[in-house]
Amino acid sequence: MDHIIVHGGNELHGTIPIAGAKNACLTLMPATLLSDQPLTLTNAPRLSDIRTMTDLLRSLGAEVAALADGQTIVMSSHGLNNHTADYDIVRKMRASILVLGPMLARDGRAIVSLPGGCAIGARPVDLHLKAMAAMGASIDLRDGYVHATAPNGGLKGAVVEFPLVSVGATENALMAATLARGTTVLKNAAREPEIVDLAQCLRKMGAQIEGEGSSTITIQGVDRLNGATHPVVTDRIELGTYMLAPAICGGEVECLGGRIELLSAFCEKLDEAGISVSQTPNGIKVARKNGRVRAVDVVTEPFPGFPTDLQAQMMALMCTAEGTSVLEEKIFENRFMHAPELTRMGAQIDVHGGHATVTGVDKLKGAPVMATDLRASVSLILAGLAAEGETVVGRVYHLDRGYERVEEKLSAVGARIERAADRPHHEERPADE
Repeated sequence: MDHIIVHGGNELHGTIPIAGAKNACLTLMPATLLSDQPLTLTNAPRLSDIRTMTDLLRSLGAEVAALADGQTIVMSSHGLNNHTADYDIVRKMRASILVLGPMLARDGRAIVSLPGGCAIGARPVDLHLKAMAAMGASIDLRDGYVHATAPNGGLKGAVVEFPLVSVGATENALMAATLARGTTVLKNAAREPEIVDLAQCLRKMGAQIEGEGSSTITIQGVDRLNGATHPVVTDRIELGTYMLAPAICGGEVECLGGRIELLSAFCEKLDEAGISVSQTPNGIKVARKNGRVRAVDVVTEPFPGFPTDLQAQMMALMCTAEGTSVLEEKIFENRFMHAPELTRMGAQIDVHGGHATVTGVDKLKGAPVMATDLRASVSLILAGLAAEGETVVGRVYHLDRGYERVEEKLSAVGARIERAADRPHHEERPADE
């Protein structure tokens, strides 16, 4: 198992290309199950989660091939021969549940293991199942698997009102509704850019969808969907992560492909903290303004609010800010597991339930730390960029699920960062999952 070594103290200058969105690509890939014609995705990120979804789709009988550039994925589901998404694959990644709606809509049956993923809270799939049931599916949970069937002619249009905003449940219901008989209305739907991206791709395939990007999405079911070619939207979480790099350690970086509207609430917080953010023809340019970063309070919310997937990284910034900040996590419970690791680097953080109070210190100090989940892992790297001395981040397999070539991208703008084989002291610390 690898670890990453960071030597802090360098300002960053240059450009960082932002990849296609992991969460969008993981949603777009199961859409191939809706059609027997090829679906091609461009601007796909090169990540372990994408490989896991590839394995899952292949296990169902789909053909999946990545072209030589690694950023183009060509898929065909003309010969599906299996309707069971097995635990051995699904346990690795929560997004695996997104094959449920497409399989159920196309063939009227699906057996999907309950999913795994990062240990950042319960994140139950009940909203996914309630949406399928509202469209006429019969749902049976047994032996750790969801057994779903759509008897009597398949799924039917329905009004689905989510009691809570759920990105995954919105995506699953949206895909299922494209082939349901009649009209489906999704109320209190998620509004994330990844939802909009999915709807745009489905529309290219022949789906009839209105209202994506709002809290009410209307889908008129069609008999069949066609193939299409679609570019994956920019990864706004990778974008926000790299925007924080010069904010934490100084300098000026342009994030290529970035758009402020993808992260408007996040950009407002950076401005409040004293970070310059400006749109350019090629992306977003970020630089720390004069003086020390100011402490700001953050509350995570569904889009267009502050993203929960940038909370850990923002905490790293606040660790050396002037003053005291309060970060409130309202999306996932148990998502402050990075706080104890940051305190090993000298941060002053007090966690009570869903609130973390961070009192800025003059300087962080390098230390051996351990990644606890995907976003926590990159927050420790960001902290290491600003710390004195050497920071060693262990268990970076989490990182590889969501960030491609992180050492290469940061090294190109002046960071001292490298990947190496694990050191024995990481094995001596107790595992947390």
